Amino acid sequence: MFPLTPGLLYLLASVGFSVSVAVLLKLARRYGIDVRQAIAANYAVTAALSWLMLRPSAAQLESASQAWGLLLALGVLLPCGFMAMAQSVRHAGIVRSDAAQRLSLFLPLLAAFLLFGEAITLRKAGAIALAFTALFCVLRRREPADAQGAGESAWLWPLGVWVAYGVVDILFKQVAKAGAAFSGALLIAFALAGVFMAGYLLTRRIAWQPRHLLAGVVLGVANFGNIVTYIRAHQALPDNPALVFSTMNMGVIALGTMVGALAFREPLSHVNLLGLVLAVAAILLMLP
Repeated sequence: MFPLTPGLLYLLASVGFSVSVAVLLKLARRYGIDVRQAIAANYAVTAALSWLMLRPSAAQLESASQAWGLLLALGVLLPCGFMAMAQSVRHAGIVRSDAAQRLSLFLPLLAAFLLFGEAITLRKAGAIALAFTALFCVLRRREPADAQGAGESAWLWPLGVWVAYGVVDILFKQVAKAGAAFSGALLIAFALAGVFMAGYLLTRRIAWQPRHLLAGVVLGVANFGNIVTYIRAHQALPDNPALVFSTMNMGVIALGTMVGALAFREPLSHVNLLGLVLAVAAILLMLP
């Protein structure tokens, strides 16, 4: 039995926060929450918490000027990905949405080979093949259409989550390569995402309501909690990045499956369950 060291506690907290974001998005429809307003408020909260807790210095913020184009792209893509996640949780369920988000880590890996000239190994090629097979199985819809009335296009939303989160990961990696400090880049990306989302809502002439914004505050705390505890886990376990990587990704898939299937009774076919098993196998294959 593993001792509950600070690093493992941070990891467990990160897994819990990650799944709680999906749960909050799932509950939003039940309680009539406008997720667009909640997502806008979420980015205001995450930006504020990034400033207060990560404390980026003036030099770290200035370093982000080397990657403004990438940060602007992140400012647009982050809320788009969050909206895709909200729709995916609503129409396809927590299980498939969380699995698609975790499998998005293989998109940057594929981009490294195809776009950035990294040498491919047999092990990594096998992991990518497993991941794409897992994604196909996870997105496979039950016949007839599931109880949530997702319809024929339900699989498009988790696919959108996979693409959006994968591209966000690629952009953050490129921001780091450009020399921008992580804490400064994260703060600016969150602030830009909040500005773009608020601007979009203003053009739509949305009637702002306190309860939607309050839901966004809760969502923002959970979202930032996931990020900061994951960072802290890496800092507490600097010699075990594989443990952090595997525990986070497999933990989210396992907990998301338990919550989605048991708490929300999301229907899963045998093919979907096979996809979850293959997703875990792909993650394990990526370990050094």
